[in-house]
Amino acid sequence: MDILGVRINNFSKQEIFNKIFEFLNEEKFHQIATINPEFILNAQKDEQFRNILNSCDLNVADGIGISFAFWWLKEKLKCRIAGIDLMQEILKIANEKKMKIYLATNGKGLSDFEETKDAILKKYPDLEINGANICCHSGLDPESIEILKQVQNEKCEIVFCNFGAPFQEKFLSGRKCDKIKLAIGVGGSFDYLTGKLKRAPKWMQIFGIEWFWRFMLQPKRIKRILNAVIVFPIKLIFYKK
Repeated sequence: MDILGVRINNFSKQEIFNKIFEFLNEEKFHQIATINPEFILNAQKDEQFRNILNSCDLNVADGIGISFAFWWLKEKLKCRIAGIDLMQEILKIANEKKMKIYLATNGKGLSDFEETKDAILKKYPDLEINGANICCHSGLDPESIEILKQVQNEKCEIVFCNFGAPFQEKFLSGRKCDKIKLAIGVGGSFDYLTGKLKRAPKWMQIFGIEWFWRFMLQPKRIKRILNAVIVFPIKLIFYKK
């Protein structure tokens, strides 16, 4: 399905998990993106970001706004899955296979590398985890560039990055390497793993109003939330496929 120029794969949850398993068994680079309304709006004004999203190996629907978009375009969305849930599934598979993980952690975020690493290892003890706190948004400082060489040097097979869109997707796209089997931007997922942020109650997740929970916890997100729940639907209504 194409929504405002961005491709989204309409797969069931099992089909998504099967794809991940395939990626982790192949000796080549794969990039996954979890697409929400904010991604699509950013892609309207950022051609590089849009091209990266459309070249990803798997684009998963994330957020009730994407479900609405599918309904509006007269197609049923088989599955929407939050980035944190997708990350947990990847970690579960990787733990069983005893794989090497790299955490590219936003140096200005709530959860640093060591906190995130410790939280993951408590639940998935068979993983080997490397990584670093990186100062990265629109660009990389010289120190961060040197740190990033670890991704290749440590021969990590999976890279998680929490810089936020579009920076995490651009960063991962530039890390293409045969040793890396899977790369994914996970936004605030590290903060959920460390407990710095609490997830919405299950019923809010089911009804697709996690955005309201995030607003209550982080009122400064109001602009982003308004884009997702007001600007995106308006653009979609006037969209001609």
